[in-house]
Order: sequence, then C-alpha cells, then structure tokens
Amino acid sequence: MNILITGIGGPTPRSIAGRLKTIYPNHTLIGTDCNPKALGFYMEGLVDKHFKSPHVRDENYWNFIFELIEREKIDFAFVQPEQEVKAWAAYYDTHGKYPCPVLIPPTSHVTALMNKANMADLLKGTGFIPDTITIENGNVNLEEVGNKIGYPCWIRASVGSGGLGSLKLNSQKELEAWLLIHKDVPQFTVSGFLTGRHLANQMLYIDGELIKNAGLECVEYVMADIAPSKVTGNTSYGRFINEEKLLAFCEEVMDFIQEATQVKAHGVYSFDLKEDSEGNLKVTEINIRHMAYTGIMAKVGFDLMEDTVNYLTGKQDAIQTGRHYFDKEYIFLRDVDIAPIVLTEQDLLK
Repeated sequence: MNILITGIGGPTPRSIAGRLKTIYPNHTLIGTDCNPKALGFYMEGLVDKHFKSPHVRDENYWNFIFELIEREKIDFAFVQPEQEVKAWAAYYDTHGKYPCPVLIPPTSHVTALMNKANMADLLKGTGFIPDTITIENGNVNLEEVGNKIGYPCWIRASVGSGGLGSLKLNSQKELEAWLLIHKDVPQFTVSGFLTGRHLANQMLYIDGELIKNAGLECVEYVMADIAPSKVTGNTSYGRFINEEKLLAFCEEVMDFIQEATQVKAHGVYSFDLKEDSEGNLKVTEINIRHMAYTGIMAKVGFDLMEDTVNYLTGKQDAIQTGRHYFDKEYIFLRDVDIAPIVLTEQDLLK
C-alpha cells in the first residue's frame, strides 16, 4: 500500500512515519511538506518518497494533491498539520468526499477546537475548563483580566500548539509587557492559573462511537529553562498512567461536544489538561489530530496508527476497543536530537 503523510517536517508526522515503517515495512510511505527545510525530507529511511508541496492556502495546493494521489497511487493519507486538517474537512463538506481515504474530525469540531477562544466559548459554563476570557492584542481592557480572572493567571496564544505565547502572569504590568513582546500575536486566551499535574489523553472515535482512549502525565519539558513559562510543546519526561478519572472525564467532555455541535465525533482527539489545587481536571486544549507522543504510546500498546490503517482498509473488527490500561508503569524520555526512550519507573537510576 502507498500511504501519504502530510507535514513530514513536524515531530508528530515523523513519529507516525516511524511507527508505520516499523509495523508495515513493505508499505510505501510518501511524505509532503511546504517547507523545503523540513527535517523529514532528509532523514534516511523515514519515508520512501518525498515531495515539496504548495502551502495549503496556495491556489495550487489541491492540484498538487490530486496529481500526487493519482501518480503515486495513494491508498490513504495521514493529514497532520492543523491547517491541512481544516482544509481537508472543508473539502469534504463541499464535495461529499475526501481526495483519498483519511481519518480526520468533521469541520464543526475542527473549527470549535482548533482555536482555543472558540473552545472556551463552546465549553463556557460547563466546569470543564478554568475561568477563561479572550483578549485582542492592541485592544485590551487590562482591568478586565484582573476583575474576571485575577492574578496569577495563565496567558497563551489562541491559535497554535505547545507553549506559544504562554506565561504565568503575576500582575497587570507583566500582562502589558507580554502583550508588547508578542505584538504579532493577534489574540490570546487568559485563564485561571492551575497548580496541579499536567495530563494528556488521546482518543479515537469512529462515527460517534468511542473506540479507545489512554492517558499520560507530562512531568518535565524539553528546553524548559529557555521558555519564560517553563513549559514547552514537547515533554522530556512523562509517565503513562491508568487513571479512570482522567479517561471518564475526557469521555464526558466529548459527549458534551457532540451534543452541543449536534455532530458525531470522528477521528483522533488529543487532550491537554491541568488539575486545579483540589485535583479537579480542567481542559486546556483539545487537538484535532495525533499528539507528538503518539508513536511512543504505540510502543507500549496504544497504537492509533495501526488502528487508523485497520479502519481505512476495512478491518475495524481488528481494533481493540475500550479504555486502555498499560500493563506496566511505563515512562518515556525525549530530547531534541534523539529518538524517544521507553522505560519503566523501576529502570530509573536511584
């Protein structure tokens, strides 16, 4: 089979490609990216073929995609960059089909969740998120932040993943300075500062049915010392966890989202969450695609890449369903220039 992976320069598509190459060594992987310096183009053995694509907003993007699908006889695709997920979802709305088989969420979920301000609006009043407001850079009522959220609070860019524009703010003066430093970011969300653990959960839905989900804890972060927030988009040390509360909470949130949008969940949904001072879970982000540690999760038994291939090739019965519980106390270590390592808690030096 010939599998297309878009955005091959990013860590998540590279993780997906690496896993697919491991479990399907005889399949052909084709990687695309609009950046000619995309790392995945130059990693030996990651993909079998690679092509520079137009940016998704380029008028030639769809011509490129269709020509590639026909020429390379693409059987199905993993579409990862958020802007491409959004474009492919919109294409389906207009044409009633995708350019080739793919597993991505519907447009209403992409629109509601890709932008953190939209997500905050959708989940407002539910208790699923901390108190949150949206502010427009250059047109901010500074007192409103103190009155509605209070200090300390957490600020982050409304669009973008990881730690983009993120910082714990302790005063209005810090807010003013942060907005000036990030004057190119048009919109931020500001929420109550959460002091508990940083957790994550990855879920697979097919036509409104929860197929499986599993969770982990993000403990330490890659290059955290150089980030003002001390939080980056990549976890350097994490634990895979079996916590019923986490799994059930994320299912409850997804039930609400489906009810509120009147659209069935379909595809991979990736949660970021924090606990408050009392241990209550709060959603901070829901990605409409795989998260960066999806390949590491596969190594310890939670393999959404194989599940996706099984679904797209008509083998859904081969997918193990239900809440996933890891059989050991697995941990993972990650860094910038080396493949992640999976260990157990007992393996750590004492």
